[in-house]
Amino acid sequence: MSTPVGVPQGISDSLAPSSALETGPLTSLGREVVVDAHGCDPALLRSVDTLKRLFDRVIDELDLRPVDQCWHQFPEPGGVTGMVLLSESHLTVHTFPEHGTATFNLYCCRPRPDWPWAARLQETIGAVSADVRTFSRG
Repeated sequence: MSTPVGVPQGISDSLAPSSALETGPLTSLGREVVVDAHGCDPALLRSVDTLKRLFDRVIDELDLRPVDQCWHQFPEPGGVTGMVLLSESHLTVHTFPEHGTATFNLYCCRPRPDWPWAARLQETIGAVSADVRTFSRG
């Protein structure tokens, strides 16, 4: 097999299509959920503990498998950025207390049921509304 144009010698095998992709249709590589929550309580958007409890609930109720996590609290009046690395992929949050907004992203490469984002975000961080979009990946 020749090396594709512009690809350094020795790595062409990693770019070769698999026989499964050559012979059949590409199946879904998972689902990504993107959530924008508005009208949230600014104090709760600054609380790492509140957001960790929310993530624990998502992980428990969707039977996800955490691998590692990272949380960052920005100085006042800033919010929080958090990420849980999952064996299935990832769960992230970015909060903007000055706007009463939080954004979430869950990418999961194995089938999971829908999760009641709007209701849970209203309960946990006081969200007045939540725009939940789901995308099939792959």
